[in-house]
Amino acid sequence: MVKVVLVGTNATSLKGHKTGLWLEELASPYYLFVEKDYEVIVASPAGGPIPIDEASLGEYFFTDPAKRFMHDATAVGKLGHSIKLSDVDLESVDGIFFAGGHGAVVDFVGTPDVKNAIESMYRSGKVVAAVCHGVVCLTDCVQEDGTTPLIKGKTVAGFSNTEEDVVQLTALVPFSLEDKLKELGGKYEKVDDWNPKVCVDQKLVTGQNPQSSEVTAKAMIELLE
Repeated sequence: MVKVVLVGTNATSLKGHKTGLWLEELASPYYLFVEKDYEVIVASPAGGPIPIDEASLGEYFFTDPAKRFMHDATAVGKLGHSIKLSDVDLESVDGIFFAGGHGAVVDFVGTPDVKNAIESMYRSGKVVAAVCHGVVCLTDCVQEDGTTPLIKGKTVAGFSNTEEDVVQLTALVPFSLEDKLKELGGKYEKVDDWNPKVCVDQKLVTGQNPQSSEVTAKAMIELLE
C-alpha cells in the first residue's frame, strides 16, 4: 500500500493576524489519496491540533472537498490529533505533501524537523509536494552538498506577489515567496491570479495557490503510480 504524509501548520497567528491551515489545500489532496486507497498520515511540525484559517471556510473558498472534510469524523479527528512530523517513520513513506495557509510561513521555515523530512525524502527518491504558502517549506532545504538550495535550477510554483497583494497580507509575511524562490535559483512559473498551476520537476511537485491543490495532488499521484 502506498503511504503518504499530509502536513499542516500548527500556527494560529501571524503577527497578530488569525491564521492557520487553508482547508481546501489539505482536504482536496486527502480525498484524492483516500480514493486511491493510500494510507494517509496527517502530520504537523509540533503534532496535535492543526488550526483551520476561518477565512478558508468562507462561502467562495469553502470547496466541496472542504465541506466533505468538515462533515467527516475520521478526517476531522486526524486534523485534531495530527502526528508530530519527527515521529513519522519516513522510510516507510512514499510521498509527502505540505498544505498551505498563512500559518505555514510561521512554522514551515526555521523548523529543523521540516527541513530534515524534506531533505531525507528527496534524497531517497521519494515524492515531495507542496502548494501555495506550503511551498515555503522548501526555502530552508539544501542539496546533498549541504549548501546548494534544493530548488536551484528546478521549475517551481508558489503563491505569487500579486496574489499576496490581493489578500493584503504582504506586510505580515516574513518574505515574498515568489521573490525568495527566484532568489534561491528556482525557475519560478505562475499563471494569472487564482488559476490552477502546478510544476513538476523530477520528484518535486509545487502548486501556486489554493486553486492548485487538486492538480498538485494529482501530479503527485502520477509520480506515485
